[in-house]
Amino acid sequence: MPLDHRLSPEHEQLRRTVEAFAHDVVAPKIGAFYERHEFPYDIVREMARMGLFGLPFPEEYGGMGGDYLALCLAIEELARVDSSVAITLEAGVSLGAMPIFRFGTEEQRRRWLPALCSGESLGAFGLTEPECGSDASGTRTTAVRDGGEWVINGSKSFITNSGTDITGLITVTAVTGRKPDGAPRISTIIVPSGTPGLTVAPGYSKVGWNASDTHELSFSDVRVPESHLLGAEGRGYAQFLSILDEGRIAIAALATGLAQGCVDESVRYAGERVAFGRPIGENQAIEFKLADMATRAYTSRIAWRDAASRLLAGEPFKTEAAMAKLHASENAVTNAREATQIHGGYGFMNEYPVARMWRDAKILEIGEGTSEVQRMLIARHLKAA
Repeated sequence: MPLDHRLSPEHEQLRRTVEAFAHDVVAPKIGAFYERHEFPYDIVREMARMGLFGLPFPEEYGGMGGDYLALCLAIEELARVDSSVAITLEAGVSLGAMPIFRFGTEEQRRRWLPALCSGESLGAFGLTEPECGSDASGTRTTAVRDGGEWVINGSKSFITNSGTDITGLITVTAVTGRKPDGAPRISTIIVPSGTPGLTVAPGYSKVGWNASDTHELSFSDVRVPESHLLGAEGRGYAQFLSILDEGRIAIAALATGLAQGCVDESVRYAGERVAFGRPIGENQAIEFKLADMATRAYTSRIAWRDAASRLLAGEPFKTEAAMAKLHASENAVTNAREATQIHGGYGFMNEYPVARMWRDAKILEIGEGTSEVQRMLIARHLKAA
């Protein structure tokens, strides 16, 4: 049966609302935040008032009662203008709050989700470590029981939303024991911000995403109650693999937004820039570039919406999510390069959005699973089919 990618009236209205917000509120302000490497609290507060951080969660936990498609639509529209605010939303929801919703007890959900859904606080996802990126099974952070508490020691790197003034918690993967075969038993534990022993390093000096928040974290005898265990002990690695599968759809939507933003900016510039007596957009070389860029954005959108529809239908979507993330992220990188070329020297100037998009695009081929990891997942599926 052919898949219908047309949006419902409710989803289309949400998309249009976020599109208007991105162009009217985010676009005029975000460049200055980006250049200062400053987190845009005012913009994030407005996103919170719109209910964006609660989009896929039930109303009983303070959410908007929407679904994952709604979240991804919002992420794509934000990323058409700026990726820093888009990744702030993506990480806060799909990585920060979603693990608690998916795997938390009812008590944990009612304690933590209302503030996360309202945007009053942000959640962070503590998985990556300095010496194990793609191989998360190599986790070295440890957590041991002591007198009804977990005592956590170790470090995490590249953690988004981990050091803002409104960061409320970090879900941390840690080794809590060994299996009979000697393999680590990895569990997930909720660590509230400000817990003694938790140190947030200064923000990274990044190539892109400069208005988003990213830090290295260290844990030195950090103590939290045993009740902060998220899900079953020893299931943390499996839980976060599941969360990453969903998150790849959201990153594909973000990459699609960036790819589309490159089209938007390039069409506008090509119609205004005059060279040799006519707009450069009338030159076939530019027309062909724009056509290819639009096609990349279109196919990326189809890919992530297909993966999202499978997720919502309760069907297997792991492979489709990997394909969408791979396809969309590589298309975003290509479109950013082409947009910069179309803009010529101005494409190298930070005052033009495409310069920001060019700097932001590369991380999409790395974060939440590198392109190589996506190809590995896809290949495994082909062998098993």
